[in-house]
Amino acid sequence: MWRQPEEELLPTLEQLGIGFVPFSPLGKGFLTGRFDKNATFASSDFRSKVPRFTPQNLDANQNLVNLIKKVAVGKKATPPQIALAWVLAQKPWIVPIPGTRKLDRLEENLGAVNVELTADELSTLNDALSKIEISGDRYPKEYAKRTGN
Repeated sequence: MWRQPEEELLPTLEQLGIGFVPFSPLGKGFLTGRFDKNATFASSDFRSKVPRFTPQNLDANQNLVNLIKKVAVGKKATPPQIALAWVLAQKPWIVPIPGTRKLDRLEENLGAVNVELTADELSTLNDALSKIEISGDRYPKEYAKRTGN
């Protein structure tokens, strides 16, 4: 959901031979397809503070989830597996670290390594992704300042 590293960071890392470990590659759970505009989060849940998780932004960003779900059905995979397979397909030196507290989710995430996205599928997916505008900031302003974004 945050593609800014593709602009300058990834080319620099590739040039220097440095790997990239993106955290939260499932968009804090959004790309799993488990949340919609009716989702609520406890005040102790970080997502309750994240602008992308307001009802209007969750609703506005459903087109991204719908795309991932469509690809998942075609590949007989789950949305998280497609999202992770897409990240893994970008460069061999990009290794995402999805977080989870549940063994079944870990096993599901690991299944992403078995999802093969062909060059044509990646091209089609990247074209569709480039047309989707993400609604809502990645972090609340006070947190964004800490990350330099």
